[in-house]
Amino acid sequence: MSRYLLRRFGFLLLTLLLTSLVVFTITQWLPGDVCRVILGREVGENALDACRQELGLDRPLPFQYFTWLGRLLSGDWGVSFSTRSLIFPLVMDRLRNSLMLALVTLVISVPLAVSLGVIAGLNENKPVDGTISVFSLAVVGLPEFVTGIVLIQIFSFGLRQRGLPALPASSALPPDASFLEALPMLILPALTGMLVLLAYVARMTRAGVIEELKRPYVRTAVLKGLPRGTVIFKHVLRNALLPTITVIAISFGWLISGLVVIENVFNYPGLGRLLVFAIDRRDLPLIQAVTMLTVLGFALANLAADLLYALLNPQIRFG
Repeated sequence: MSRYLLRRFGFLLLTLLLTSLVVFTITQWLPGDVCRVILGREVGENALDACRQELGLDRPLPFQYFTWLGRLLSGDWGVSFSTRSLIFPLVMDRLRNSLMLALVTLVISVPLAVSLGVIAGLNENKPVDGTISVFSLAVVGLPEFVTGIVLIQIFSFGLRQRGLPALPASSALPPDASFLEALPMLILPALTGMLVLLAYVARMTRAGVIEELKRPYVRTAVLKGLPRGTVIFKHVLRNALLPTITVIAISFGWLISGLVVIENVFNYPGLGRLLVFAIDRRDLPLIQAVTMLTVLGFALANLAADLLYALLNPQIRFG
């Protein structure tokens, strides 16, 4: 087990190192001139040269890369070109918001999706299985902005018109809002994200349950007289949920920074919206910081999934 852990951590560090090189290289290829974005199109060449020198953009690319990587590792992420504010506290504030939204989305999504997947798997090719499959696929096929607008119309404007307690249509969080203060504004974006994840997790769970029910050990357990509930919850689900864990981990990484459409529909200040803002203004340090943080989130989520997979799978744990 310890050798497995060391190997996974080694892969994690190597992935982050290679990703940092790719991210830095790609940001250098972005069209446009950073200093022209900052100073305007009518500025003269002397001012542009002074700006490039101030930002270190006139130095060789290898020097820029290692300087940026060293600052990134030390926690000095520099200053945003567009906002002139420190990048680290700005990104950490958005990361906090994204983590809150991801947590609420997973709390809503995972139990419901797993339950639907188990019900569908236990009733393979029956009407309930078909109903769940059609519903989940129909929901995930809707664009996120359509789902978000429909939820706003129903649970915000619709309820308010009837004089009932309504959910906020906008999720623009006030600064330093606590989780309980932000919770009402997180529900509609979380429901929108839940509808996106529902089909993936439910269908993966369904496939795992169907596959495990055909295993010889299930037949043996039934012939020995074990109750059906014990066979399903103690044996079948333990193995059937292993692939689902990976899907949930990848989904968590996506929830941290991939909800760009949802964040824009609900005006939510998350990492995805910050990344779009940085790209629009060619804010290279901010783009690099958000991208690396996103990759780190994906890598840690996959590492957590691998560790949990190893704990549940004796072949990996003792192999």
